[in-house]
Amino acid sequence: MTNFNELGISASIMKALENMGFEEATPIQAQTIPLGMEGKDVIGQAQTGTGKTAAFGIPMIEKIDPKERKIQGLIVAPTRELAIQVSEEMHKLAKFKGVRTLPVYGGQHMERQIKALKDRPHIVVATPGRLLDHLRRRTIRVDQVHTAVLDEADEMLNMGFIDDIRDILKAIPEDKQTLLFSATMPKEIRDIASTLMKQPEEVKVKSKEMTVSNIDQYFVEVHEKQKFDTLTNLLDIHVPELAIIFGRTKKRVDELTEGLQARGFSAEGTHGDLTQGKRTSVLKKFKFGRIEILVATDVAARGLDISGVTHVYNFDIPQDPESYVHRIGRTGRAGKMGEAISFITPREVPHLHLIEKVTKGKIKRLTPPSYDEAKRGQQQLTVQKLMRMIEKKELQDYRETASEILNEYDSATVVAAALKMLTKERRQTPVTLTSVQPVSVKSSNNKGNNKKFRNDKRGFGRKGKQGGGGRNRKFQNKRNSNSNR
Repeated sequence: MTNFNELGISASIMKALENMGFEEATPIQAQTIPLGMEGKDVIGQAQTGTGKTAAFGIPMIEKIDPKERKIQGLIVAPTRELAIQVSEEMHKLAKFKGVRTLPVYGGQHMERQIKALKDRPHIVVATPGRLLDHLRRRTIRVDQVHTAVLDEADEMLNMGFIDDIRDILKAIPEDKQTLLFSATMPKEIRDIASTLMKQPEEVKVKSKEMTVSNIDQYFVEVHEKQKFDTLTNLLDIHVPELAIIFGRTKKRVDELTEGLQARGFSAEGTHGDLTQGKRTSVLKKFKFGRIEILVATDVAARGLDISGVTHVYNFDIPQDPESYVHRIGRTGRAGKMGEAISFITPREVPHLHLIEKVTKGKIKRLTPPSYDEAKRGQQQLTVQKLMRMIEKKELQDYRETASEILNEYDSATVVAAALKMLTKERRQTPVTLTSVQPVSVKSSNNKGNNKKFRNDKRGFGRKGKQGGGGRNRKFQNKRNSNSNR
């Protein structure tokens, strides 16, 4: 994978990405961002969940002049839900650059939107029907737009927005940069690309539909602040022979490693900032069982082939499903079963469903264990050791001493003392980690939402008392008559 700092991104956006907890670009981002920053038109073929918003959002934000309070970037999305989510992510990416984003969609009061537009945002994320309505009213001016994005173009085609898309693109200055993203490339989308885009570069990144066999997959839904305690409790219950814990950033890996060591776990971390010698040393220790837990970023674990990994913990869920498949594939090797446990904050549940869809598997829910349950787990481990020792029947040399102890104390007290002495009691050292923002997933394929939006779209033409085609012609004529303004 490519790190974002290899893509020539400005310091303000790098700071935002770090704030969001992202260091590594997904394939669509690694390929699209350099092309977008060169000003080229791009056709991106990619599924939902591959990181498209940052792929088109970063080049757009880089070109925005924050001092120029006019709409300079336009993103068209098929549904209101998608428009809102794209707008939220753009807001996070532009946080330190002073670039303002506004979502515009049907179902919201027109007057409220007009008032928000008067505050002069730099980027508008809009659904097609409502955007055309604003263009007709002249409450959105697109004469200063230098970058236009069509997100999920095939979905807009399926919803009957294709003529609207053509009209919108024709209304924007001809020298604009256009980026079009679509999971599939039907003829109508190809026609838009050939007639309304300038020698577009093609980027094709399809999510591999991958099944993951012989790995039991689980998730724990837990708030960010409870993640670490939940992790240590699970480690005490599972007692993995070798475990890999994935963190999203180098800082996260460092903090996790220090926290685990403070609680008495045998753990070391590896990431891209370590020297090659140090990384090799850490992996060697892990491979030969001198440490039980390896904490790593995706990049550090790439190409890692160590047999005997019994558990993988996704402390931070990755931002794309393919990384998830790659991570959990570190366990369940050589015909052995493995376990993968992912920590999901409540806002990341939709992302979990996307991963299930890609991996074609059900990820089972685990209830977060309590500290008392973790303690019992450690005691149970000691009991098993004692039972194995009893089964060996090699205790003759200890019987006399045992009898002497039992003359003074009852048997339950003696066994309890032995359990206490042999059980590893976990240090409850307080550990605080720097929070990372949850991964969000765009979902525009909900049939109910599409149906609702089709109704909205029909409603936008009511003022002119015409169908969609009539409204489009009316807008087209008005646009032509005002083309010199």
